[in-house]
Parts: sequence; C-alpha cells; structure tokens
Amino acid sequence: MKTIGLIGGMSFESTAVYYRMINEAVRERLGGLHSAEVLVHSVDFQSIVELQKTGRWDAAGARLGAVAAGLEKAGADCVLICTNTMHLVADAVQAATKATLLNIIDETAREILAKSSRRPLLLATRYTMEHDFYAKRMKAAGLDVMVPDEAGRTLMHDVIFNELCQGKVLDSSRDRVLALIETARAEGADSVILGCTEICLLLDPDALALPGFDSTAIHARAAVDFALGSLPASMAA
Repeated sequence: MKTIGLIGGMSFESTAVYYRMINEAVRERLGGLHSAEVLVHSVDFQSIVELQKTGRWDAAGARLGAVAAGLEKAGADCVLICTNTMHLVADAVQAATKATLLNIIDETAREILAKSSRRPLLLATRYTMEHDFYAKRMKAAGLDVMVPDEAGRTLMHDVIFNELCQGKVLDSSRDRVLALIETARAEGADSVILGCTEICLLLDPDALALPGFDSTAIHARAAVDFALGSLPASMAA
C-alpha cells in the first residue's frame, strides 16, 4: 500500500471528511481492520484565507508547496490538496515535490465524462467560480462549465466561508442552493459539481434535481485507487 499525503485544514471540516472517506474505502476494499497509510499536514486556514483575500497566490503556492515537500520527505507517495480553490496553485505545489499530485479538477472531469454529462453547474467559492483555472481545465477535458449569476456566486461563497467552514449546516441555505440548481437546470445544465470540499456537508449529490458529482468523494476515491493499485479487493487482514 502506498502512502497518501493530505494537505488539509482548508477547512478542517472537509479534511475530516477526506480522512473518513479514504479509510472507509480502504476497509471496504481490503476487509478486516485495514486502514489507509495517511499523512496529514493541516494548515492554519486563516493564514491561507488572508492570502486569498489579498490575491497573494504566489505566496499561497509557496506555502502549500513547502507542505507538499514535507509530506514527501515524511514518506508520502501522492499528495492531495484537500480544497478545490487552492488548485489555483496546483502547478506550484507539484513543482515542489516528486510525489504525484492528484488533481481534483482532473479527477472530477474524468468522472463527469464517464457519466456522459457535458454541461455541469459548478458550485464553489467565488475564487473557483470566477478565476479561470477551473473552467479552463474542465474545457480542455471537453466540459462546458456553468456558474451561477453574481447573486448566486455571492450566496455560495458566503455559505461556504461563513457557514460550512465553521461547522454550520443550515436548512435555509440548502433550500437556496437547491433553487440555484433548479435555475441552472432550466438554463441547460445537465449535472452539478459540488466544487468545494465542504458542500457535501450541505448537499447529498444523489438527491439533487440533476446528477451530482461530489469532488471530495471523487478525490478521496482517486487517492485510494492510487494507494492500493492492483491489491485485490478481497485481501484480508
């Protein structure tokens, strides 16, 4: 089994989900008391948020790159940035380590394409929805990403940072986000990307008006696939 390195803490709410999903998948695949070989470096999210707000993406890339290098030194064979937004600096992180960086955008695009969807609605932070790093990578894969209007983008950003990242899951916010999905469906969206790793705390991707793709679950499965490789699913403890 290979060792998974998680760059977490952005926020710790979703990092906890990653840890649970990865270990549950390993136990399901291997049986018995198996669990994953995982290294976690959880950063102080406030320090990253301050870099985001001031547009200091180079500094953020250097910070996370140093974390990735530390995980590699500690024995990680692959590295995951446990947040969609910080994939804006994915190239800088990969440049800092020889470990394989599993890109959440690529993994999500691959799963969407496998289900024959082509025009997904992206629900995410304002940075992810408005910077071009996400949409460009999705377009290169053959997907035409939609985003909510200005009011919808503000709603999503506020729900993520002011609620989900702080452990608050509100029914009223869920209803408002579901309304965004209904609007997008009327405008031609054929699926929904839960493009922030906290959104799975609010929405069940299997209970939406359109096919849902939870980037957190997809990323976690990719990590397990990498770690286990060709190990047999029936392998016992």
